[in-house]
This record gives sequence, structure tokens and C-alpha cells, in this order.
Amino acid sequence: MKYVIDTNVTVAANGRDTHANPQCQFRCIEFLLEVTIPTNMKQITVDESGLILNEYSRYLSFKGQPGVGDMFFKFVHDNMYSSKKISSVRITPITDETRGFEELPMNQIDKSDRMFLAVAIKANADVINALDTDWHEQHAFIASLDITVQQLCPEHGVKVI
Repeated sequence: MKYVIDTNVTVAANGRDTHANPQCQFRCIEFLLEVTIPTNMKQITVDESGLILNEYSRYLSFKGQPGVGDMFFKFVHDNMYSSKKISSVRITPITDETRGFEELPMNQIDKSDRMFLAVAIKANADVINALDTDWHEQHAFIASLDITVQQLCPEHGVKVI
């Protein structure tokens, strides 16, 4: 299984500067630890141009500490080209404000999330979310693209209607 992991999962796993409750933080920690286990078949997917890693670097430490989100970031950074756990795909940014990436049709996805969605489409991967309600609000559109968003913390990321 391939996963594109939204930055909010890593921030919640770090447990600082987040509104994630302790249960959500634990689920994020558990997921990130599980996805980095070398022997399982789960694969982390990012973009070749480094947009996702740049986004991670705004919130996480290259030192890999003190949090699990930082550890995950360091793992991805250090193993980009030497591990079967990490795959990368090419996505193409475009100036069309209604799309953001060549891989996307017209959309109203938050601009900061478009790269994750473009990678998910290109890699046929699931998006992993913890805290961002936008993924739920755009559920019908995302489903029309045959992309699944897994909500680690539905109590935070999914508005109850």
C-alpha cells in the first residue's frame, strides 16, 4: 500500500504546537512508526521535486528529534534514494490557479494540499490526514478522482453533520 502523508500527521505526532488530543497524537505516532518498519509492505510516497519534503522542513527537524514526526521526516529525507520504503513520482506545477498541478482537474482544494493530492493521483496512493477538515469537505471531489483519504483522527479532521 502506498501513502501520501499530510504534514499535519507529523505535527500531531510531535505533540507540540497542535490542537490534536492525546488519542489523536498516539494514532499519528503509531501510524508513522508502523509505516517506517522496513519489513512491512507500506510505502511512503513523495514528489521528485521535493515539494513535500520542503513542506515538512517548515515544521519538522532534520535532526530527527525530539518528536516522532521529526523522526519520520529524517527517515524519509535520509532514505529517499536508498530504500524501497519510499517512492517518488513526478508532478508538474502549473500557473493555472484553478488546478495548481497538471495532474489535477479544476478544483477547490486548499492550495497547500494540492501537491499531496497530485502525488496521490500519480502514485495511486491513499492520503493520510489527521487534523485538516478540508480533506473531508472535498470528499466527493476526491472520491471522483479514485483517491481515498484515511482519517487518523476523525474527531478533529471530519466535521460531523
